[in-house]
Amino acid sequence: MEFLNYAFMQRALLAAVLVGVTAPAVGIYLVQRRQALMGDGIGHVAMTGVGLGFLLSTSPVWMATAVSVLGAVLMELIRWYGRTRGDIALAMLFYGGMAGGVMLINLAPGGSNANLTSYLFGSLSTVSQSDVSAVCVLAALVLIVTLGLRRQLFAVSQDEEFARVTGLPVRALNLLTAVTAAVTVTVAMRVVGLLLVSALMVVPVAAAQQLSRSFAATFAIAVAIGVTVTVGGTVTSYYQDVPPGATIVLLTIAAFVALTVLATPLARRRARAAVAAQPTGDPAECSIPATRGAGGGVGV
Repeated sequence: MEFLNYAFMQRALLAAVLVGVTAPAVGIYLVQRRQALMGDGIGHVAMTGVGLGFLLSTSPVWMATAVSVLGAVLMELIRWYGRTRGDIALAMLFYGGMAGGVMLINLAPGGSNANLTSYLFGSLSTVSQSDVSAVCVLAALVLIVTLGLRRQLFAVSQDEEFARVTGLPVRALNLLTAVTAAVTVTVAMRVVGLLLVSALMVVPVAAAQQLSRSFAATFAIAVAIGVTVTVGGTVTSYYQDVPPGATIVLLTIAAFVALTVLATPLARRRARAAVAAQPTGDPAECSIPATRGAGGGVGV
């Protein structure tokens, strides 16, 4: 446990825990909405914010937050109105965000593509105190939204038409989900990296679904997996001198594989138990009800 004696590891572990909680907390809604790759697209757009932060000599984290939120709103607008050419518009937004980040950071004084590495793939040693402060504030906002509005967000994620009929502000909630996902990307970029953050938002949720279909249980299991793999990956990267982002993602995929292997025989056992519990005769809903005749006998 000597790694706890180093200030940079204390900051990295705190950021890792916050990322492990927030990424699956948002990812569960993206998975339900079948937008699993949205985090990846936002990560591309956030690169422009990072480059702009270097160019303007401001905090890359806060600038990336602003740009990624704007990009997430544009994605939702394209999804609403770009019915025919929406995929092309999204592709241009994603690739333009990546190219813009590379261009801006090279225009910055003393900037080069090497400055992007820690933001693309994560870095332990470069997590500063100001980064931790920003991550804490952003993570608190994410948790307030994902937990405080969980019923409304889940309803919209499951069935937009039904949610609209019940009177929920569907468009506002969709925008809120997109903005929360954008904030989560910037929370996670210092630990996991912009190019790998989407995996941490999606894979823990997919792994948790192997064990439970309940929203509450899936949420809790996904967050537990997220915290375990982020902390485990951070500690492993310290001892083995390997990239933290790649280590965390590989551990997440390993957890998914392990839970899938574990869940398969359990699912088969439950299915056999359910079949064995069924009556051997006709099901009640398929049986023909008997009617009592005039003489008191039973007739059909």
